[in-house]
Amino acid sequence: MSDATLHNATQDPDDFAVSISDSIESFIVAVTEVAKGDEPDSAVPFLLLEISQLLLTGGRLGAHEDIVPDERYEPDSGPEPDVDELRERFAALLDPVDVYSEVFDPYVPRAEPVPCRVSDDLADIITDLRHGLAHYRAGRVIEALWWWQFSYLTNWGPTASAALRALQSLVAHVRLDQPLDELDGLDTDSALGGADGEERLAEEAGKVMAAEIAGPLGLRGT
Repeated sequence: MSDATLHNATQDPDDFAVSISDSIESFIVAVTEVAKGDEPDSAVPFLLLEISQLLLTGGRLGAHEDIVPDERYEPDSGPEPDVDELRERFAALLDPVDVYSEVFDPYVPRAEPVPCRVSDDLADIITDLRHGLAHYRAGRVIEALWWWQFSYLTNWGPTASAALRALQSLVAHVRLDQPLDELDGLDTDSALGGADGEERLAEEAGKVMAAEIAGPLGLRGT
């Protein structure tokens, strides 16, 4: 059955739940392994692949009819695992291409771009996915599906899409032998745009050339 007909009442919801949970758990395991830094040369291509696959899962959730939880109030799923170490590992692994600019909502007229970090994105995505996985492992399947669908639409879906675009752009710059523009002090602590230099970091990040990042990040020209 195609994803376009997932709302069909004749489909066993357990099959859908198993497929979604398997994909999410696979993503968490794979990305957590990348964060260890054992194979830094493969980090960017691997993340590009994993986020692409996760967004397919998100698309299935988004195309599904609204999932209604069994209970009115969300049951306590227990303490949230700490993701600070994972965030810091990715920040170190992806430096100096961790920070990028993104338009939060493309349908907002004249929306200002905002600075983001791939490392923050990955940590936020995993936090959302783990929350649903805790419900799933506790046997609250509908609650897990509801959470994954809701958070896909409100947080981890847009976040993953933005991170994927940044990684795809990075790969394109390297493969097409196009230098990246100057980062010009861009950071998540500073605003983009405007004439006031105080809104940016005092120290410029400099120009990151494709030749300099191709080797460390495992990207090779064709």
